[in-house]
Amino acid sequence: MSGPLLVPDHAVSRAVVRTVPDAVTERLADLGNIPVAVPVLALAMAYAAWRGRRPAALAAGLAMALVPALIVPLKAWTARPGPLEPWAAGYYPSGHTATALMAYVGAALLVAPYTRRRWPLALALGLSVATAAGLVLRGFHWPLDVLASVLLCVPLLLGVRRAAGRGSARSR
Repeated sequence: MSGPLLVPDHAVSRAVVRTVPDAVTERLADLGNIPVAVPVLALAMAYAAWRGRRPAALAAGLAMALVPALIVPLKAWTARPGPLEPWAAGYYPSGHTATALMAYVGAALLVAPYTRRRWPLALALGLSVATAAGLVLRGFHWPLDVLASVLLCVPLLLGVRRAAGRGSARSR
């Protein structure tokens, strides 16, 4: 693999990996695990559906279902090795980052119209950033792996936002 972004990517990784205790960074990285993140989205989807916003709930569920459809083929195609496991492949893009972002931000977009505050989105972004930081600091992913996942999720989240904006409490 080569490219102009790989040199700074490797430099940043070398500078930050293991600068925080593994016990902390592993917990942060775990926020992107499917059994942790997806139930948060499922609860928000159930709440939105219960409140009569089934299209928004379905859009969030569909967006989450599209995450592996986007991430897995890219991992196989790029076969990028990991920062601490150069013999392993499939680190680009980060599935944990994409899962966290879709679950937490998707959930926030579903519940935010009922709170009339910005804290759900701030919390969701905080959890997503914590996940990404944990993955990079622990050495599970390169910084570009995380960035690629964020960029892949933005269009999906915009679709959820659009669906969640229809019929929301604010637009009534």
